[in-house]
Amino acid sequence: MSTGRRPADGPVVCVGETMAALAPTPPESLYSADELSLSVAGAESNVAMYLADLGRPVSWLSALGDDAFGRRVRTAVAAAGVDVTGVRTDPSRPTGLLVKDPGSERTRVHYYRAGSAASALGPDVLDDPKLRSAALLHLTGITPALSSSCRDLVRRALDTPADSRPYAISFDVNHRPALWPDDGTAADVLRALADRADIVFVGLDEAQELWGADLEPGGVRRLLAGPGILVVKDGGRAAHAFTAEGEFTVPALPTDVVEPVGAGDAFAAGFLAGLLRGDDPRRALRLGHITASSALKVTGDHGPLPEDAVLMGLLGATDAEWLRRAVV
Repeated sequence: MSTGRRPADGPVVCVGETMAALAPTPPESLYSADELSLSVAGAESNVAMYLADLGRPVSWLSALGDDAFGRRVRTAVAAAGVDVTGVRTDPSRPTGLLVKDPGSERTRVHYYRAGSAASALGPDVLDDPKLRSAALLHLTGITPALSSSCRDLVRRALDTPADSRPYAISFDVNHRPALWPDDGTAADVLRALADRADIVFVGLDEAQELWGADLEPGGVRRLLAGPGILVVKDGGRAAHAFTAEGEFTVPALPTDVVEPVGAGDAFAAGFLAGLLRGDDPRRALRLGHITASSALKVTGDHGPLPEDAVLMGLLGATDAEWLRRAVV
């Protein structure tokens, strides 16, 4: 059984929507682009694919339309080593679509996901037999923004007491302003949900946008006192983990950024993989940074990890050696 705070070593289940994704190739303004590449994009399946890369048994639960985009998504996620046998096919609703529009300062993302197959998911997803043997269930704040039934799904999961479920729950705040009404709903809902999870990820920038522009990592911890483990990511500078063992800070590795989308999901997967194999929080933060770097180097959401020798060398480096490589 999970302690309700730190996951045991075992399978992971990720739940949430994945869409087909179109992006200019090479990266440039959508307005001037001549060609678009097709890939897949979904926060929860990104986490699942990186967990599979890191050797963790992982399943993804969702729904896709009975269309070419849906078949492309299912094939791509399965090819990464993720169990997709629990993904539903909806004959009456389409697979969601997003289109990336790279700019000089940031990439804009346009969503075409209203009425998608995944938006019809509900609490019954949690009855999937894969959860009976799971050590960890991973959710994000994107899912409750998709529909009332999706919000009910996340609420049911987080309302279940830790001692009544065999798995810990991780929750990435993943605030997507375009999916929420502009009335403060997101701030209240996401804080309430995150505070009931066992492990929470939030970017310092999104915490400031949601809950106060002057927040520092310690202030985020005071707002979210419930989770046994809270990770506050400060962009490309550092990540902070607040745990029962204390507070840990690990600076990020320098990376030539091709596309930032997906790096947060990669970080979460690396950190969770570290926890699942029993790493201490500092080493888990390192694995999060290493995994995030692989996402930053590619135009899609899923990039290749370093070779094992390089990865293990980074994880085993002394603090001084890590600092010499890191952004400080």
